[in-house]
Amino acid sequence: MIGIIDYGMGNLHSVQNALRRLGVDHFLSEDKTELAEADALLLPGVGAFKDAMQALRKDGMDDFIKQSVKEGKPLLGICLGMQLLFDESEENGLTEGLHLLPGRVVRFPGVTVKGETYKVPHMGWNQMIIRQPDALVLKDLSSDYVYFVHSYFVKTEDPSVLLATADYYEDVPAVVGRGNVFGAQFHPEKSSLAGLDILKNFAAYIEGRKTHEAL
Repeated sequence: MIGIIDYGMGNLHSVQNALRRLGVDHFLSEDKTELAEADALLLPGVGAFKDAMQALRKDGMDDFIKQSVKEGKPLLGICLGMQLLFDESEENGLTEGLHLLPGRVVRFPGVTVKGETYKVPHMGWNQMIIRQPDALVLKDLSSDYVYFVHSYFVKTEDPSVLLATADYYEDVPAVVGRGNVFGAQFHPEKSSLAGLDILKNFAAYIEGRKTHEAL
């Protein structure tokens, strides 16, 4: 059972619709007691990093997420939710993130190189470059094209957390992960079969952990 964290800034209905389509058990809640009963957590997000962190800190949801991860509960961040997993963001002034993965969120420069303009935001379909093909969330993807909409992206000095990237003037983290923490910069629920595959793989990862723990 996946607990979707409702903190007022998520693309909640589209994520729920995708999970329903896959037949994945889930629920939506802003209550930490209810979310603590979930087998895994999903952190969605649309909007500004600073506003999102303020919303998470308001009722201690940030500490709840970090403690849940520390105790081994799987976590998937989507879009802004992925960016929140990292150390900090430059959006609207420097703001601390959840410190679950190393890196800083910065704005795309918006440049033109050899006649090609890299506009801000990075919006539309782009091809993922799989960096770690053994990553469970990237198993047997139907496609490597996914749908992005974002003006800020993560820069990290630790390549081990980069499971897949995309090329947009420079390498842009597309799927990240370490241990029981995963993130997708794009919108899986809007990325056709590839996005559904990633959600399905995350659900399979959860079930595999439950089976292993039951043995």
